[in-house]
Amino acid sequence: MNIILLGPPGAGKGTQSKGLVERHAMVQLSTGDMLRETRKADTELGRKVADIMDSGGLVSDDIVSAMIDAKLADMGKDEGAIFDGYPRTAAQADQLDDILARHGRALDRVIELEVDEDALVERITGRFSCANCGTLYHDTANPPKVEGVCDSCGSTEFKRRPDDNEETVRNRMAEYRAKTAPILPGYEARGIVTRVDGMAGIDEVAAAIDRLLA
Repeated sequence: MNIILLGPPGAGKGTQSKGLVERHAMVQLSTGDMLRETRKADTELGRKVADIMDSGGLVSDDIVSAMIDAKLADMGKDEGAIFDGYPRTAAQADQLDDILARHGRALDRVIELEVDEDALVERITGRFSCANCGTLYHDTANPPKVEGVCDSCGSTEFKRRPDDNEETVRNRMAEYRAKTAPILPGYEARGIVTRVDGMAGIDEVAAAIDRLLA
């Protein structure tokens, strides 16, 4: 089984991908993780990625697709793939079809996590974590049991990601609508797109995805 999880940043793709890895022994192919891993490698591709990222540039579709190609080459034929954060553009979608065909694979399902933009802004801007142990919290949905004290380690130091602000979140939503959402009609024409309520609880979303894959 080879699936794509689509949705704007903050929709829960990473969380659901990790759950699928645990429940179905699938392999998560996260472009963000792969870029960080590749740039650390002492290879020609790793050095190229490091130079681009260090200069503030955007890694090209061809490089991202090359990383996906290499990962699939290392996987067993019976291992299912979860494409998390890829494809992001029409060009990457075309490249993915070619890559899958080269490895004797087919795309089985595209699952879009649908979200409400205003609710997503609240979800993301309310996130923070313990600066000591990394335990995750939310201002309203999951605050510490004792205000200002980490439930896990007792630390009183917390931090927020600098990009977890309303302007950045809305810009990412706009980019998703402009660049990624347009690839959906092509997959819909193939009859492989299903939409899931990404604003539901984590367990509810996981159960909905599991039903689709059963």
